[in-house]
Amino acid sequence: MGIILGVIFHFIGGFASGSFYMPFKKVKGWSWESFWIIGGLFSWLIVPPVAAYLTIPGFADIIRNSSSQILGATFLMGLLWGIGGLMYGLGVRYLGMSLGNSVILGFCSAFGSLIPAIYYNYFPTPGKENLTISFMFHNTGGQLVLLGVLVCIIGIAICGRAGIMKEKSQPDAIKKESIKEFSLVKGLIIAIISGILSAFFNFGIEAGKPMAEVANHTWQLSHPDQGNFLFQNNVVFVVILWGGLTTNFIWCMILNARNKSFGDYTNKKTPLKANYLFSALAGTTWFLQFFFYGMGESKMGNGASSWILHMSFIILVANMWGIVLKEWKGVSSKTKTTITIGILTIIASVFIVGYGNSLPK
Repeated sequence: MGIILGVIFHFIGGFASGSFYMPFKKVKGWSWESFWIIGGLFSWLIVPPVAAYLTIPGFADIIRNSSSQILGATFLMGLLWGIGGLMYGLGVRYLGMSLGNSVILGFCSAFGSLIPAIYYNYFPTPGKENLTISFMFHNTGGQLVLLGVLVCIIGIAICGRAGIMKEKSQPDAIKKESIKEFSLVKGLIIAIISGILSAFFNFGIEAGKPMAEVANHTWQLSHPDQGNFLFQNNVVFVVILWGGLTTNFIWCMILNARNKSFGDYTNKKTPLKANYLFSALAGTTWFLQFFFYGMGESKMGNGASSWILHMSFIILVANMWGIVLKEWKGVSSKTKTTITIGILTIIASVFIVGYGNSLPK
């Protein structure tokens, strides 16, 4: 029953992550930067501390009593991840839900496994000797991770090929109907950057681990023999997402000024209440993935399996929305087959990477 619940929780988390952009499509008359930052205020500023308040008594004291080094490192990782999150929005904007999510999540999965290994190789850290890229080349699990990364890159190349085929074969009218600003080259460049930088979220969790340990220790004192605290990372998310908010807020304000779109927030010619509501819904839905990911992992008791299910469900859900939005309408059966093979290849790479990470080091 625990495993079944774990799978269900991961599906809900993956559904939230793969679906959060959908409410943005209901926003009318606003520029992208306007609805993105309103959603972001809920994702990164409003909902995280509310979640921490509801699950971790005294979470603000934990942050206040943490060293500036811990807070600074956690914030910096969030800042870098925030660029990836910003690029995610642009990637989906130019490629659509299906192709955009497949490429971004593929790179996130692959580089999420490689970046820490490269870092620990050149910056040795006690206890991390078995996580270096050099060690991976001489270890069965590490070799599987590297194989998974290669398979992922092949899958992304196949998806890119499908995108080229789509661009050539799909009539302009249908392109504009499903993805108003479709741009393959621009979208792929942005998606690659997003996928790489999005992996820095894991560094943020690692940097903020001392805060999570305090929350976990406090909870265990009042809940003896009940394992680890399910929501211990909620306090870390608060600080990471401050960094994400900083990056996105600065860029969106620049775009507001450049595009003269500051008036969006008060433009009565647009459905203001609905626009704010849908933006808030998108932002809140985005954050919910963290709740359910943690719950799923606690039930399954295996980080590698949890990561596999989470990434796979997000890719599948995002592509389901791609079908609903008719992003591949009017293309040949060969193009549909190509994108399907690309997506399945990326999912296979996630399984390979996850299995490699689960093997003893």
